[in-house]
Amino acid sequence: MTVPNQVTNIVIAGLGGQGIVTGSDILSGALFKAGYDVKKSEIHGMSQRGGSVCSDIRFGRRVNSPMVPAASADFLVITESTQIEPNRHRLHPKGRMITPDDVPFLFQDDDPKSAAYAARMINVALLGVLSAHLPIEEEVWLEAIRAALSPHLHDMNCRVFLHARRIEQIINGLNSTEGVA
Repeated sequence: MTVPNQVTNIVIAGLGGQGIVTGSDILSGALFKAGYDVKKSEIHGMSQRGGSVCSDIRFGRRVNSPMVPAASADFLVITESTQIEPNRHRLHPKGRMITPDDVPFLFQDDDPKSAAYAARMINVALLGVLSAHLPIEEEVWLEAIRAALSPHLHDMNCRVFLHARRIEQIINGLNSTEGVA
């Protein structure tokens, strides 16, 4: 794969306990395995469960700084709707915002146990949506998920990731093996 010269900027934002750091680890791992120079920075608002958490990820042939400049995020991934407005200013005017509304299948079951699982996998589901737009092969993503999570979490998280990825590919008419970065 040829690594593009331009730097791509991604911001993942949500609340503590929603897997923002884990999600950024998965994303960074996949990008690194795909041959990109990757820089990552994390900001923990209240540094506790429920506090604002934000992770900046930048990748390309050569990246100098880990911080995504204001209004230049190509992708803004939001795990909690209350974090849309505080982070909207980070999105480039032509950027793509990815929110829980992009993965409604996670929230279709009224069972409290299912809702708890959905909340724990929102990060991986949203990465599935994002992955459809990035030129990284599916197996590289799955390897990154397995590397970042405990073995007992692999199967369910990989299934949720793939489901979200395939839905996004179908909706946007994207190729099944590579994104459209």
